[in-house]
Amino acid sequence: MYLFDNESNSLVKVDKCSFKSLGLDERNNLQEWIAKEPSSLGEELLIIQKEFDGFSDTRERLDLLALDKRGNLVVIENKLDDSGRDVTWQAIKYASYCSSLTKQDIIEIYQKYLGAVTSAEESLSEFFDGRDLTDIEINVGNTQRIFFVAANFRKEVTSSVMWLLNFNIRIKCFKVTPYKYHDKVLLDFDQIIPIKDADDYTIKIATKTQNETQSAEASRIRYTNRQNFWAEFIEYNKSHSGLFSTSAGTTDSWLGKSIRGFSGVNINICIYNSSTRSEVYINTGDKDKNKQIFDYLLSNKDEIERLFGEELVWQRLDDKVTCRIRIDRDDLSYLNPEHHESIFAFFVDTTNRIMKAFSPFAKKYIEK
Repeated sequence: MYLFDNESNSLVKVDKCSFKSLGLDERNNLQEWIAKEPSSLGEELLIIQKEFDGFSDTRERLDLLALDKRGNLVVIENKLDDSGRDVTWQAIKYASYCSSLTKQDIIEIYQKYLGAVTSAEESLSEFFDGRDLTDIEINVGNTQRIFFVAANFRKEVTSSVMWLLNFNIRIKCFKVTPYKYHDKVLLDFDQIIPIKDADDYTIKIATKTQNETQSAEASRIRYTNRQNFWAEFIEYNKSHSGLFSTSAGTTDSWLGKSIRGFSGVNINICIYNSSTRSEVYINTGDKDKNKQIFDYLLSNKDEIERLFGEELVWQRLDDKVTCRIRIDRDDLSYLNPEHHESIFAFFVDTTNRIMKAFSPFAKKYIEK
């Protein structure tokens, strides 16, 4: 590896080294780096557990357990300077153990990883682009994936991985190479199997036929229920001076309305199985700008809450791109028809008050 020296218009060689020579280890270093920056493996992943050992009748534990954006579990096994001979068999065992995990199992595993402060269901919904978890298939069938990470792979491993790929077992190998430059350590993650540019040609996604009729019917019912709920709500708005009287219906779990003059700042109303929420949702597409807008609003918190009429929950969400300011009703569910009138009233009341409380600060923010 070389670094470009702009002053001398030349290349500076960076020395390749080993993890051992750097005094680094598998668990405290490589594993932690990947856990904190899973995108180093070439795609968006959500780490849901480290050192996972929740297998029946065995004390074995896998290094990292993750979810990809399609809801597939990803078993990540890390080795340092040598992959070892048995890592393939080890990971296959872990994947087989994980294949029996239900969506609820995975939510509980992730909740243990997050601790009591953050909601696993909310974090999962954020990862899946704000979708309702009831609409997301997680760990369905034999969709588990395996990622190997090591500085060097033995022939026994690469040979077995290439063979397994022919049977639609989805495995990737990442060669991670450390380099030393002065007091800095540089890491190069290189997907070597399958060759990255040939993923679509090398990996044949399993198309095993499954009887998903019940699941599909349940999804259809959810979509219909939400569509009917929003249609009723929009009609309610027309006779109650609501913000959403001109909105189009949807089958999603939320509806949004922009705050006048505040680009990227919306008023969202959300329905879940066991709760209902009104919120100010900040998503300009730029994380830094989102945090800047949030901080500006937070600096005016007392005046905003005075105009709104009660306290709000302020969530900067430093680990997320977006920010949220919310008010919830945990006693109202759209699944209960008897709650609909109360939800409609809650939405109309809170969204009108949110618009009144936040709109003055749109102009002030632009002018400041």
